[in-house]
Amino acid sequence: MPYKPPVIEKIYYSIGEVAVILQVTPSSLRYWEQEFPSIRPDKAANGKRKYTIQDIDKLKIIHHLVKERGMTIDGARRKLRENPDDTIANHSIVERLQAIRGMLLDLKTEMD
Repeated sequence: MPYKPPVIEKIYYSIGEVAVILQVTPSSLRYWEQEFPSIRPDKAANGKRKYTIQDIDKLKIIHHLVKERGMTIDGARRKLRENPDDTIANHSIVERLQAIRGMLLDLKTEMD
């Protein structure tokens, strides 16, 4: 059965929860925070990161560029800086196509 990410419904998410959503390690998220100035999660009084839905959306785009398209960190940073609107639109299209593919695979298994 294809992986279905959990539905986002909270205000803040821990680094562990975001790592599960994106299927990366927490250390990758901490590294991306250092490399991409747009990723700045709030921190609780105890120092734990609190990611918002907007932070997760930005991280999904970075994940798409780095992990799925195979870009380097420098290349992804440059792409987001030079052409953010096209990058976001492209990522949105890819997400919709992946959702449609998942639905089609579910239909196929139901028919078998």
